[in-house]
Formats: sequence, C-alpha cells, structure tokens
Amino acid sequence: MDRETLARLARLAQLELTPEEVGPALDDLNRIVALIDEMRAVDTRDAAPLAHPLDADQPLRDDIVTESVDRETYQDIAPATREGLYLVPRVVE
Repeated sequence: MDRETLARLARLAQLELTPEEVGPALDDLNRIVALIDEMRAVDTRDAAPLAHPLDADQPLRDDIVTESVDRETYQDIAPATREGLYLVPRVVE
C-alpha cells in the first residue's frame, strides 16, 4: 500500500485525511493486508464449515408477551392523532 493508493481509497470512501493521518493510516492498512495474506496462507481444504466457532447451544426463552402498550396513554401527549394513528405534517409534496 502506498500513498497514491491510500489517496485513491480515501477519495472513493469520501474521507479527508490530514497529512498527519496519512502515515498511521498507511501503517494500519499495511498491517491489515499482511494479516489477510497470513490468513490466506493457511490450508483450509480439509476444514469443515462451522455455523459458530464455539461448540455451544444458545438457550432460547419462551416467546411470551411480558409488556403491554397503552396506546391511549402515549397518544394523549401527541399533538395530533386519528383512529389510533399519529398525524404528522406532510414533508414531501
């Protein structure tokens, strides 16, 4: 990764880097690319795909309603409502 490539990436990402930020950003990106290269070097042909890296089950809770919403209480403080709906000013014409 060089300064020209970083400048092109920054322009594409609509980022404005100060001259002080260019050096650390180059270092970070070069470390990221080196890590990706290191991971690509690992032979994974015989590795079975995993749904999760840990062999654990996620306990699920029962799907029970534990709260209720009192629509009238919330709509009492609204500026305008009609038939249970909030009325808002039109913003697109």
